[in-house]
Amino acid sequence: MNVVKTDQFDSVQMIRLGYGPIGPPLMSVFMYVVDGLVIDTGQHHMQKYVIEQLKDKKLNRIILTHHHEDHSGNAAAIQKTYHINVCGHSLAAKKLRDGFNILPYQHYIWGNASPVEVSALDSPITTDRFTFIPIHTPGHSKDHTVYFEENNGWLFCGDLYLAERIKYFRADEQLLDQINSLRKVLELNFDVLFCAHNPCFKNGKTKLKNKLQFLEDLYGRVRSCRKV
Repeated sequence: MNVVKTDQFDSVQMIRLGYGPIGPPLMSVFMYVVDGLVIDTGQHHMQKYVIEQLKDKKLNRIILTHHHEDHSGNAAAIQKTYHINVCGHSLAAKKLRDGFNILPYQHYIWGNASPVEVSALDSPITTDRFTFIPIHTPGHSKDHTVYFEENNGWLFCGDLYLAERIKYFRADEQLLDQINSLRKVLELNFDVLFCAHNPCFKNGKTKLKNKLQFLEDLYGRVRSCRKV
């Protein structure tokens, strides 16, 4: 059972995409549209719904938080259909130009991401009403980038948040890098987390502080065990 739900928070449209080959969706992905920007593009398995949701919008650019297939899965299709540029970190640009392998479970849950040309982005993105500052936040992936809208206290945080306590980690995640990225972001003034899987509309900074504490404690315990 596939699920598509749309909602609005302030000027940001939130499109929740849930793919479930049998039964309810395994894990939903949020795609955000604000002032002509598409922030992340959802999973390839939901491509026809994504294209349909965007058809009446005036779009000017896609920005990606990172290359993972549940975030970049429809970038090529949106670019081809609506003739807009795709932007992201330079490492994401290389991954998505050359293509990358994913595991069988990733094919099953998300689907693959088609190769697409991505323009490397390292300066603020200005729209008619907003300015989004890209901040490199490696750890979950080497190219992970969040987008900060200072005037509204918004953080489009990709997979930097997910939850305050994490039960599972990818094999290629770097825990210490993620801790340092959280510390860097917590120096900013924000309250709203536009997370790709679990948006939080208030107390977002507190939630990220709690996640940082959890990861620091986990990292400390692991280091202690290694010394025994």
